[in-house]
Amino acid sequence: MSKRGKVWLGVSGLVITEDGKWLVVKKSYGGLKGVWSLPAGFVDEGETVDQAVQREVLEETGIHTEVKGVIGVRSGVIRNEISDNMIIFSLAPLHERIVIKSDELEDAQFLQPSQFANDETASVLLRYLAQSISAPPFPLRKDMNPGTHFGYTAYHVFLPENRN
Repeated sequence: MSKRGKVWLGVSGLVITEDGKWLVVKKSYGGLKGVWSLPAGFVDEGETVDQAVQREVLEETGIHTEVKGVIGVRSGVIRNEISDNMIIFSLAPLHERIVIKSDELEDAQFLQPSQFANDETASVLLRYLAQSISAPPFPLRKDMNPGTHFGYTAYHVFLPENRN
């Protein structure tokens, strides 16, 4: 816990192929050990959340991705002391050759979401997404500039498309 302090920021990637399959993983440790879930991990210093999700998916599965947008946020408090937050992204794979590059995983596969919509070996979040996802993601915007007074070296926002 000391490495991350008491406020955690994680990212998770819903990687969807052109034919609708989702990239899912089974962790080899922790609370999701042996359970189908989305590739996920923590944001590191010096990276934006979208860079972090691409890095995590690549580190775990060898899949390079394109960020499509944000589809949700998960936030909770652990033992009344740790703020645990995760941004959930929609991504497109640039290829489908899985290479498990991490000792964190037991398995990684592209599967149809219907396979785990009611599967108890899938995480609660994955089951919910498989049963309900339909809204388009909030897309990545890199064209906004808040000005030089803040000193940003990267500035990425995820907002609905401007309808004007």
